[in-house]
Amino acid sequence: MSRSVTASRSLRTYFYSSPKRPLSAPVVTPLCASSQSQWQSRKSSHSPLGNPLASARKKVTINTLRALHQKDDPITMITAHDFPSAHVADHAGMDIVLVGDSLAMVALGMEDTSEVVLEEMILHCRSVSRATKAAFTVGDLPMGSYEIAPEQALESAIKVVKEGRVQAVKLEGGVEYATTIERITRAGIPVLGHVGLTPQRQHSIGGFRVQGKTTLGALKVLEDALAVQAAGCFAVVIEAVPAEVAALITKKLKIPTIGIGAGNGCSGQVLVQADMSGNFPPGRFLPKFVKQYGNVWAESMKAIEAYKSEVKSRQYPAPAHTYPMPPEEYTEFERLIESNRDSTA
Repeated sequence: MSRSVTASRSLRTYFYSSPKRPLSAPVVTPLCASSQSQWQSRKSSHSPLGNPLASARKKVTINTLRALHQKDDPITMITAHDFPSAHVADHAGMDIVLVGDSLAMVALGMEDTSEVVLEEMILHCRSVSRATKAAFTVGDLPMGSYEIAPEQALESAIKVVKEGRVQAVKLEGGVEYATTIERITRAGIPVLGHVGLTPQRQHSIGGFRVQGKTTLGALKVLEDALAVQAAGCFAVVIEAVPAEVAALITKKLKIPTIGIGAGNGCSGQVLVQADMSGNFPPGRFLPKFVKQYGNVWAESMKAIEAYKSEVKSRQYPAPAHTYPMPPEEYTEFERLIESNRDSTA
């Protein structure tokens, strides 16, 4: 039985249950077309989309990124993990939005990136891709989704693109994953490489440590970068590498480099949005390379505390936040309630 039928019967039971004196049914006036339009135009807090971009951008493609690289115009990239974070990144004009596995910590409260699984990444990719109308969107392949064999990696990449609705995938590793990258790119899926510090392998490299600080270490980062380029990556992230090393590697490559803790000599930069916008309370550890551009935590605390205070003092909701009822309708409603109470006394 539908809710509307149940509600209708409940009302009839309420208004006509008195054995002493039946009450006249309230008159329901149909809404006119203009009134219907007015009510239909009201938006709740569940409205699915925000306003369109003030000045719509063309969709960023791989060709767009290549053109930026050729002009030596730095490529801007930031992470997002859901619709709101992607929506603001797209409105801010980011060239690339990365659904990074860092969401394991900043969105899901996990200890590190090794905990997040492919199905969770796909869910977040789908949320982000609904907001990125212009930015080129990349989804991370999480640990355990590509290491076993190139065919496993290709299957995971296809799922991320088809189900997550992103335009490319990212995976960590250098020489040892060149065959894997090649297999994915041969299938027509763009791959963003990731060398230097590879967080998914933190335990095998002694933790979150700067890479390439020695001659041999720098040569290894270069070797990895060249390998993923040869395998078909359209660009490569270089993480936690001395600035001069990253700059020289950038010069040696034909594809763009996206730095994170690798100096400003790279072709572009990426940061975790939750870190750079200040989404967490003071005292949370941030890597040296993070510059905090905002304080979302403080602004959110200020707003929520003000809301709590106004609810407790009944300042909110004020009349401006409520829906009006014609006085005569309320008077009739009140009369019916009181009459029914008297008749059942």
